[in-house]
Amino acid sequence: MSAGAGAGADTAVVVGTGPNGLAAAVTLARAGVKVELYEAHGTIGGGLRTRSLFDPDIEHDICAAVHPMAAASPFFREFGLAARGVELLHAEASYAHPLAGARSAVAYRDLERTCAGLGPDGARWRALMGPLLEHTDAVTELILSGPRALPAAWRSALPAALRLGPRALAHGTPLAARQFTGEPARALLAGVAAHAVGRLPSPAGAGVALLLGHLAHGSGWPLARGGSARIADALAADVTAHGGVFHTGRRIEDLRELPAARAVLLDVAPKGLLRIAGDRLPDRYRRRLARFRYGPAAAKVDFLVSGPVPWADPETGRALTVHLGGTQAEVFRQETLTARGVATAEPFVLVVDPAVADPGRARPGRRPLWAYAHVPHGSTADPYELIRRRIERYAPGFTDTVLAHRSVTGAAYEEYNANYVGGDIGAGAMTLVQSLARPTAQADPYRTPLAGVYLCSASTPPGPGVHGMSGYLAARSALRREFGVRVAPRLGPEGPAAP
Repeated sequence: MSAGAGAGADTAVVVGTGPNGLAAAVTLARAGVKVELYEAHGTIGGGLRTRSLFDPDIEHDICAAVHPMAAASPFFREFGLAARGVELLHAEASYAHPLAGARSAVAYRDLERTCAGLGPDGARWRALMGPLLEHTDAVTELILSGPRALPAAWRSALPAALRLGPRALAHGTPLAARQFTGEPARALLAGVAAHAVGRLPSPAGAGVALLLGHLAHGSGWPLARGGSARIADALAADVTAHGGVFHTGRRIEDLRELPAARAVLLDVAPKGLLRIAGDRLPDRYRRRLARFRYGPAAAKVDFLVSGPVPWADPETGRALTVHLGGTQAEVFRQETLTARGVATAEPFVLVVDPAVADPGRARPGRRPLWAYAHVPHGSTADPYELIRRRIERYAPGFTDTVLAHRSVTGAAYEEYNANYVGGDIGAGAMTLVQSLARPTAQADPYRTPLAGVYLCSASTPPGPGVHGMSGYLAARSALRREFGVRVAPRLGPEGPAAP
């Protein structure tokens, strides 16, 4: 795809405008490259879209709603969301995990308050999360910098890594059940591990639990005031300000449909690359992409409700995010069965009540509610009853608050966003192997065998989440190899387009 010295020699094309495609475009444009973006839908944003569903005054986040990675990632920290008018709002508690008997475990922003609520396990929770919080910037940069993490990041994170390494391994094995003495702490961490959406316990699940778990007490689990689309809008505005051009409603079926460019960055899953690159890819690489594994699906229900969720334990309502999975053993069992393709009557469910942190999202007698269940890959089952029953179990009377709802099956999620293969919103199973080699094992995971063609989706390191790092790191790779730009462009709103 390299254009050489001819037409398009100073141009890059980005296909897909999810958070990673937009982050790649920002990075390229800031380096002085002309950028053209192609989006299959009529609106940009991918997993960051927000729109009205039932009521013109009530906006729903269609995919991602809560953004711990946007608050913590090196890309967004430098980009400066706040300076661009995007306000990240926090609830009193980052997440909660209801248990039987009208009680719940709650991860407050305040670590000490959280520990106090965990009784005898408070000291163990502090010992687990405290050292990570002390080194949070270095640890986050290390995890989100992918396989090319800077040596400085490794050195900064080494004290925490050495101290917590054995415990992280313990939480990723059957020994996880012995790390706490009581169910509240066990369940609280298990619910975060379930964000890995796969078999539990597992090393990948433990890694996710420790990363997101400690951020809950640090930079937090916020949402964007007014909806996730505000993040996409800020990224798009910066691209446009630096000369980028958007083409919406343009589904690319073949790479040859694209204009001449020195570099092409694809915010697509491996399945999408196989579709649009076809037999132009070498056979060996095609076989490796075809072996890429996708995880279980998310099946979502958007609710319009008349008031806050009537949780049996009022403390649950202080959290923006609520995990419904029962005990640690129940979370592990349900997630493992789901990963094996077995549908269950009590799947893990994640609920977000945006108005808890952003009251402006609600109107008198009307507010949005966001919920999804983990279900087998490719599931076509309507999730409404599953999710309604799960919420009702911990919030008696919830059903009476439902004014309207919309269901999206796991299979339908792929129809909405082709990167969510079979409903896998993580764009690839978070197994230990695929956490280290994503989408294939190679020194530069963003390069493809096609000249000038790069992958920049969540199917590349560091994986899923609204962090922009996959796009940023892919763009850095393309800048070095295709444009000879070795110094990272400045991303902050006050900086010039390039150094």
